[in-house]
Amino acid sequence: MTKKFYMTPGSCSTGIHLLLEECGLVFEAYIVNLLAGDQYKKEYLAINPKGTIPALVLDDGTALTEFSAIAWWLARTYPKRKLLPESIEGEVRVLGLMNYAVHTLHTQGFARIFTTERFAPSSHDHESVKAQGRQIVENGMALMARELEGRSYLADHFTIADAALFYNEFWADRIGIPLPANCEAHYRRMITRPAVRQVLAEEGYSAVLG
Repeated sequence: MTKKFYMTPGSCSTGIHLLLEECGLVFEAYIVNLLAGDQYKKEYLAINPKGTIPALVLDDGTALTEFSAIAWWLARTYPKRKLLPESIEGEVRVLGLMNYAVHTLHTQGFARIFTTERFAPSSHDHESVKAQGRQIVENGMALMARELEGRSYLADHFTIADAALFYNEFWADRIGIPLPANCEAHYRRMITRPAVRQVLAEEGYSAVLG
């Protein structure tokens, strides 16, 4: 049975998409149209009752959900790809940075910008919520820039944390939030990776590649 990957182009699932390609895995991709509400249809809820993306269905039919869980599973299942540092100290640092990208930059910052109504039902509050989200993103990117000081990647080499940071950098670039110099360099470096270029082309973002 081939692995099945449920994703939305240009979303957080892009980070998992590029990790799948970095691992050289064969999989079937299924697009979940979030704007159309596909994530709430019974067919998808049977796969992922959380109604979220990404989801990765393994060969035995087990469904993995949540960005951090899928990324960690890939890193541990395919150790030759070195998606985690070898030392426990290095692994913990990478997990911390990945979770910060997912749960602060994305869930607290960009979510306020992209899904403002979830945080403020009244349209009168939308601009202030978006501004708060932008401030969270800017503060978060400043923190990541400090972590990147003197480094090409968040660890000594490319890891799952870089995939998480990348999709947030991609969003910032798309909506015009300036990246700190270290994050901008990281983003441009990521775009030179063959797996990233393949994923962006497949997801319809070839223009980003220059």
